[in-house]
Amino acid sequence: MRRFKEAHIALLETRMSNEMEALIRRYGGKAYSVPAVREVSVDSRSEVATFIDNLRQSKIQVIVFFTGAGVKALFHEAEQLGRLPELLTALHQVTVVCRGAKPSAVLKRYSVPITLSAGEPYTTAELLQVLETLELQGKRVAVVHYGERNEVLIRALQQRGASLEELCLYEWLMPADMTSLQTLVRDIIAERVDAVVFTSQIQVRHLFLVAADMELKDALTTALNTRTTVASIGPTCTGALQHYGVSSHVIPEHPKMGYLVKALAEYMT
Repeated sequence: MRRFKEAHIALLETRMSNEMEALIRRYGGKAYSVPAVREVSVDSRSEVATFIDNLRQSKIQVIVFFTGAGVKALFHEAEQLGRLPELLTALHQVTVVCRGAKPSAVLKRYSVPITLSAGEPYTTAELLQVLETLELQGKRVAVVHYGERNEVLIRALQQRGASLEELCLYEWLMPADMTSLQTLVRDIIAERVDAVVFTSQIQVRHLFLVAADMELKDALTTALNTRTTVASIGPTCTGALQHYGVSSHVIPEHPKMGYLVKALAEYMT
């Protein structure tokens, strides 16, 4: 097994931080976990109630799910309303489209049939590709967003003649306490971090927003390009880094956590 040889690996992951830390330790590294995103639920009971009503009345023909977290949030809200069985029954009557494996996995646990699922690397581009197989003119499409609204998808659906119903059930915010992210910026610049692992574009944006507030944005960019190994999952996350002038050293073959850590270990050996 390739090993990190006690290298300090910074992680900005929130949901799967414990799993990523365990993988880093398994490969002999020292995990430095600094969650860069805070997911906050949005009070959406009235919107979810209307959504379920519209499903039952056959006013929605297609539903698009981006994330497993979005599916879980929808089911949680429906359960709080006492309407989860209604929702699950209604989902059998529509075309269900998923951006990738994570929303599919949650839906399958509830025996919800999935009509179409985007392939790797699970970006909006792959999602739009599978949606091209559907006739959307005059159809009503419901979109269950992630922590922010996906403008690219919305514009594409409108251009194809679909009407939309959108649900934003949680949002991505900065951590309540910025101290840890500020310390990470200083540690990267001071060469106290051997590698940084990015698993979503919002982590990139938040780290650079913090650096900009500290007037250290350029110094952070230089450090990540010249002294610190950068690993990123998928084209969206990698593209966000490129937007800030940073090139990823490690991009795994498959956009999954295990592949990412393994590829990073091999690169740093």
